[in-house]
Amino acid sequence: MLFEPFEEEDILVEDKIDDGTKYSAHLIVYNDDHNTFNWVIECFMNVLNHTHEQSEQLSLIIHFKGKATVKSATKSVLLPYKDALVERGLSAVIEEIQES
Repeated sequence: MLFEPFEEEDILVEDKIDDGTKYSAHLIVYNDDHNTFNWVIECFMNVLNHTHEQSEQLSLIIHFKGKATVKSATKSVLLPYKDALVERGLSAVIEEIQES
């Protein structure tokens, strides 16, 4: 059997635009044993406005690594996103970035 050459794909993970803004917090989602991949993907698309591909990749990272940063911004900007994800049953927290 012949295999076609592997094509590299860009991985879209975190919704962060490098516009020179210093973000002060990360919205982190943790893995759990009760939400399905499809539900997590749907939540990311509806709440965070991520693409399907980005949402799918994030859900896989969360599954295999235990957590992932899904959005970076100021704490006040992230709070409504965190609340919406938690209301949908996801385990989400905001972690402030410690400047050194």
